[in-house]
Amino acid sequence: MDTGLSAILARSEKYLASGIEEVEEPGFSSEHDIMGEYASYLRQLVDLSSIRPLKIVIDAANGMGGLTAPSVLGTSANLSKLPLEIVPLYFALDGSFPNHEANPLDPKNLVDLQKAVLQHKADVGLAFDGDADRVFVIDEKGQPVTPSAIAAIVSLSEIARAKAKGETNVSVLHNLLTSKAVSEFIEGAGAKPVRTRVGHSLIKDEMAKTGAIFGGEHSAHYYFKDFYGADSGILAAMHVLREFGLQDKPLSEFTARFDPYFASGEINSTVTDAASKIAQIRSEYSGHSVDELDGITIASAEGESPWWWFNVRSSNTEPLLRLNVESSDQAACKALTDKVLGIIRS
Repeated sequence: MDTGLSAILARSEKYLASGIEEVEEPGFSSEHDIMGEYASYLRQLVDLSSIRPLKIVIDAANGMGGLTAPSVLGTSANLSKLPLEIVPLYFALDGSFPNHEANPLDPKNLVDLQKAVLQHKADVGLAFDGDADRVFVIDEKGQPVTPSAIAAIVSLSEIARAKAKGETNVSVLHNLLTSKAVSEFIEGAGAKPVRTRVGHSLIKDEMAKTGAIFGGEHSAHYYFKDFYGADSGILAAMHVLREFGLQDKPLSEFTARFDPYFASGEINSTVTDAASKIAQIRSEYSGHSVDELDGITIASAEGESPWWWFNVRSSNTEPLLRLNVESSDQAACKALTDKVLGIIRS
């Protein structure tokens, strides 16, 4: 896909090469603080005023979440107080990220948050990445909630919002690596699930093409039509807080039904010839359906029990193959994972 960046670079280089003319009058700058408007807009999208009181620990990882969370969820923007008690972790903006990497996908970056949730007896923990477009959720036991479960929860919340506004033919995107449960919940709520390839630009392009109200990825990116098709960790967190806060169960029990299957998580393997490995896998499973939407996805036959699927795709930047497996049975998931990894790493 042509981003247009090469054309911008060419024009910039031509402009610099031609010499920059002196300006007759100096320019000026002005500042406008839009944080209050931003926080107010998000609160209009998700009303948290009527939820039960919740204690939440937020790990901003010294990134942008430390600036936005106090305004959106707290009172820093002079908005009304919500029924939330916030325990802050690493809110000070610091691009050197002195406490831990601002990447909640890596389990070691969740350790401080998990400990704090248990220490403070909090209801929920939220971990943002550096620019706060991703969010990971920790339950009251200090355990991560899968991004697929979060995608399902937010999907139901957004579908309900859309239908309350009278919208019909509602569609929701999910990438092909999210749990099978995500599409099942979307269909169960009367909306159309749209399966997509992995990646920011692809999801955003598909959001625009389809008019989807929401999109979720296995990487904890969550995209919203009402947020200009962009991803927002804080907005996803607000949906989770609302749905969770309108019922009485602890988070671990509330989220359990959204995570009914067994998954390997993404497993990376260094290979010298990715195409050859994929060909071997294709040959080994020649009797099964093969989907080439993004890499290869091979699935069990319809009606087979336990059911399973797996996806193998190449990295665009490294000599890696990425494997994801899911099954309705834990032992089957492990056996399949071991078998496919055996081919990849042989």
